[in-house]
Amino acid sequence: MKAFGKILGLVLLGLLLIIVALGFALTHFFDPNDYKDEIRQIARDKAHIELTLNGDIGWSLFPWLGLELHEAGIATLANPTQPFADLQMLGLSVRVLPLLRREVQMSDVRVEGLNLRLNRNKNGHGNWEDIGKVPPAAAKADAPATGSISEPAAEIPATPEKPTQPIRLDIDSLTVNNARVEYNDERTGKQFSAESIQLSTGPVHDATNIQVKLTAFLASNQPDVRVRTELNGELRFERALQRYQFEDMKLAGEISGEPLQGKIVTFAAQGQLLLDKAANVAEWTGIKISANQLRALGELKVNDLDKTPQISGGVSIAQFDLAKFVDSIGQTLPTMAEGSLSKVELVSRLTGTPTSVALDDINLKVDDSSFSGRIAIEDFAKQSLRVQLKGDTFDADRYLPPTSAEANSAAVARQSEVKSTEADALAGVGSTPLPNAPTKGAWSSDKLIPAERLSKLDLDADLTFGQLTLDKLPIQNAALKATGQGGLLTLENLRGELYNGNFDAKGTLDVRQPVPVLSLQTQISRVPVENILESQGKKPPVKGLVTLNSTLTASGNSQKALIDSLNGTASFVLNNGVLLNANLEQQLCKGIATLNHKTLSGEPRGKDTPFQELKGNLTLRNGVASNPDLKVRIPGMTVTGNGDVDLRVLGMDYRVGIIVEGDKSDMPDPACQVNERFANIEWPLRCRGPLELGAKACRLDSERLGQVASKLAGDKLGEKIDEKLGDKVSPELKNALKGLFKR
Repeated sequence: MKAFGKILGLVLLGLLLIIVALGFALTHFFDPNDYKDEIRQIARDKAHIELTLNGDIGWSLFPWLGLELHEAGIATLANPTQPFADLQMLGLSVRVLPLLRREVQMSDVRVEGLNLRLNRNKNGHGNWEDIGKVPPAAAKADAPATGSISEPAAEIPATPEKPTQPIRLDIDSLTVNNARVEYNDERTGKQFSAESIQLSTGPVHDATNIQVKLTAFLASNQPDVRVRTELNGELRFERALQRYQFEDMKLAGEISGEPLQGKIVTFAAQGQLLLDKAANVAEWTGIKISANQLRALGELKVNDLDKTPQISGGVSIAQFDLAKFVDSIGQTLPTMAEGSLSKVELVSRLTGTPTSVALDDINLKVDDSSFSGRIAIEDFAKQSLRVQLKGDTFDADRYLPPTSAEANSAAVARQSEVKSTEADALAGVGSTPLPNAPTKGAWSSDKLIPAERLSKLDLDADLTFGQLTLDKLPIQNAALKATGQGGLLTLENLRGELYNGNFDAKGTLDVRQPVPVLSLQTQISRVPVENILESQGKKPPVKGLVTLNSTLTASGNSQKALIDSLNGTASFVLNNGVLLNANLEQQLCKGIATLNHKTLSGEPRGKDTPFQELKGNLTLRNGVASNPDLKVRIPGMTVTGNGDVDLRVLGMDYRVGIIVEGDKSDMPDPACQVNERFANIEWPLRCRGPLELGAKACRLDSERLGQVASKLAGDKLGEKIDEKLGDKVSPELKNALKGLFKR
């Protein structure tokens, strides 16, 4: 028995030596390089690809089925001379026996110098679409000839196929060095490339974490952008459950190129990625994103991957300097006040679809302002913007562009003209000549309305503010509601409280035509007019509570064009006011003293003229407002007038009449005693000059004063006729004599 065991051992050893010898013979005496043509033909017939083998083929048989390809290329049968892929070397080894159990156990897989070229021609056809396909000409040639009679093929009953078992992967590692992928679209001229691709993994097994590291340089030509990327993490896939995870994902890199104007953006992203195809869910949790100064946290979840994906999640952006961030990515913001957008932070819930996105429950802070509400783009293609925000305080002026150099120059020139006129007007009360009408334009010719951008806007905005500063006006409890569709913007409501008064406005802006058209209706109630003027840096010529109703239209794309085309109507009332630096009593004294042939001996008691009410109606035509019914109620006198306000140069030209209401108390100067003789006489004034001067631009109207003197002289002569003639002549004759002298 012992001898038998020894003999059996020798036999087994001999069989093993024979197997080893056969493997050695197959791998050393059978050279696959001698069969390259046959291998190429098998690739054509079975895989329908054109295989180029310029290098050597190395291989091993047992226990590893090893293969090395050098300088190989792959092309489609439709374009066999234009390979879409080539590589310098592919090396892999597979255990033979596990293949029988549908298990792929591989050693290190190495790919060197892979070059993949994807091209879409001018007809929109991609070269990758022909992979594995037989050219139409070859398919037709292989088809059986028609017209011959042959026996019908026997039908083979179909047998149900057993469900295939999933192949189990077991790879020690995967390494890709110096790979390149290029995409070229001949229709658009766009090109994309990924170069210097380096990929390395740890052991690849199902349902285990696989360490992955990938680096690449990405580029495009439209626009010219270059990106350096590095990706690290642990990949896990469970194919039976259709569940894929990328844990501890870390992506970092730099972006440069034409859109960044020579600047570089350094970016990074982290988190946990999950794709569950069975549940049609994808998630990105533990998000950390940075881009230069920007830092953000959040999470995203996508449901209904098999239908219309639904996005939900949240985002939190830490406080950062938005102005510096925009500059760091090579972009420019409109000119704003220094320090604007230096403190911006955001917390919000996020929802969306492939065509829309919404930020709900917003907590937004911009500099010294806080907002809450919702911002959404309901349709990316239509730019459908929906905004519902509530703010505490917001200074809009600091974010508006300053006036241009041209506008500043025009403003300086006009201000110089106003100051010169004002100095002349104040040189002597009522003694200087009537000021000249202003001639300098008061408005800018700068482009005001971004018509092209607004024509594409689909807007629905609802904004409220505890306090809004706009054009230096402090508006309390401001509310704005506006819509825009197809180039027609509608201001449904703009209202607020201003200096304890209130205002309300609505209107439309039509940019559907070459020249924008504006329509506006306003209501202002009991707002101190002096505060409005002071906020604009102007000295108010009048004080009082103004109430104004107006309906206006205009067209153009600058302040000047809009004012030049301003048309409409308005009515105004100014209550409990004061005409500043304008003593109408002194003007009246001067007229009475002139008629009394006396000289004023004293100075006026005050510089201002208080009034109870100032009102009138305006008809605007091409920037000029006609006011035919100006009325001012002043204690002891009534003032009426008519004239024009030229809004183009902010000038006025009025003829005013003052009526002394009966016998009044003594004036401070005997030369202008008001008695019954001067009661109910309309004393004429002319007001002309810059609108800012107000009543300071008023002077006694010498031409019309002569008519008043003639009337007074006629009245006095009539009294003498009555005294001399008494009842000696008829009333008709006395009236005829009075009328003769009044002429």
